[in-house]
Amino acid sequence: MFDTILLPTDGSEHAEAAAQTGLELASIHEAAVHVVCVADTGPLSDLRLPGDAASAKEAMGDRAQEAVDAIVDRADASELEVTGTVLEGPPEDELLEYADEVDADLVVMATRGRGGVHRMALGSTTDHIVRFGDIPVFVANSSAHAD
Repeated sequence: MFDTILLPTDGSEHAEAAAQTGLELASIHEAAVHVVCVADTGPLSDLRLPGDAASAKEAMGDRAQEAVDAIVDRADASELEVTGTVLEGPPEDELLEYADEVDADLVVMATRGRGGVHRMALGSTTDHIVRFGDIPVFVANSSAHAD
């Protein structure tokens, strides 16, 4: 039923729990997995970066790569076909574009992630993907698994 599953992550415990669900679904369906973390370089990102913006953005990219690598390692251990990618930009837009590029059949993501106060005003990435994406989204209620 699913050939390609997209697993967005932000490195949070919630995203890790959702990724586990996604990996289990990929195993059942023998699907390829695309793990993606978007380093948020959207228009408001500089407001959230302490100190030197260039150094902070580099650190953000490093954290994004670590988040992707952690899930890719788990997928490799399960002998799944996996690709890990770090993108930059507004997460909502980048994830929808990437899902289209890889022809994803399903997105598996958490109900919440690192967010923060600024996300309350802007809306969550998950909500945006559910509302504006044209592929099925499996929203894993990660609050039961991580807090």
